[in-house]
Amino acid sequence: MTVTCLTFNPFQENTYLLHDDTKECVVIDPGCYEKHEQEELKKFVKDNDLKVVRLLNTHCHIDHVLGNKFVADTYNVPLEIHPDEEQILRAVPTYAPNYGFQLYAEQLPEKYLKEGDIVKFGNTELEVILAPGHAPGHVVFYNKPEKTVIGGDVLFQGSIGRTDLPGGDFDTLIQSIKTKLFTLPDDVTVYSGHGPETTIGYEKKYNPFLR
Repeated sequence: MTVTCLTFNPFQENTYLLHDDTKECVVIDPGCYEKHEQEELKKFVKDNDLKVVRLLNTHCHIDHVLGNKFVADTYNVPLEIHPDEEQILRAVPTYAPNYGFQLYAEQLPEKYLKEGDIVKFGNTELEVILAPGHAPGHVVFYNKPEKTVIGGDVLFQGSIGRTDLPGGDFDTLIQSIKTKLFTLPDDVTVYSGHGPETTIGYEKKYNPFLR
């Protein structure tokens, strides 16, 4: 499985494209809002001869959903989220203009993810793990053979997701990290929603929020 990160919008959000040798591709948390950002994603898909087959959100804060409609419409794929994120997603149009996103176009989910689900594409499988705290229905996607987690805004290099947004809770987030992520092998790579990737072992040892 190949993991590609494209960083979009003023929040510097990491959009992930996952594909394997079958050329089937999953888009996770598309943050592309501006036309040139949408074209960058489209160009990557075309240049690598990929077929987008699934559209997933780890959670539905504005910076992670700005490109949902573009991806859904361009590649004719339904949006998939955890049901506890739908209220968060439906709130985005009410505050998007306050952040300068007057042209935000809403895309509602057609499918729902729950803990333990297996997301399949090509020859690849991702396990859905529920890890609330930053957002109520936040999920991460774990590929066990590749020792890879697409982690959204749960755990960052040297930091954790903020918990001062609606639906956030600090104690819940710490519990999620300790019971859902820190139980994974130390050499698992975590691809975060912002900033560089890290590993479970590094964060266990050095993350100041989790010592």
